[in-house]
Amino acid sequence: MIVRVTMLFIGFGLAVIGGVSIVAYLNLLTVGYTLLDYLQFLIGRIEFYVFLLGLFIIWGIIYFPFRKK
Repeated sequence: MIVRVTMLFIGFGLAVIGGVSIVAYLNLLTVGYTLLDYLQFLIGRIEFYVFLLGLFIIWGIIYFPFRKK
């Protein structure tokens, strides 16, 4: 149980770090980037993948029960 809670916090932290960066990069749209340019920019940034990794960890911990047998 303690491992699941720890992994949940790690996933949450990664998702927050990546999500804050993605929101900060939304300022590029006001400079003149199109939505397609913005998405291409995000794909090249490590923060996008950190965000996705955090979401997958959270999703995995919540929806897949790991029970001892």
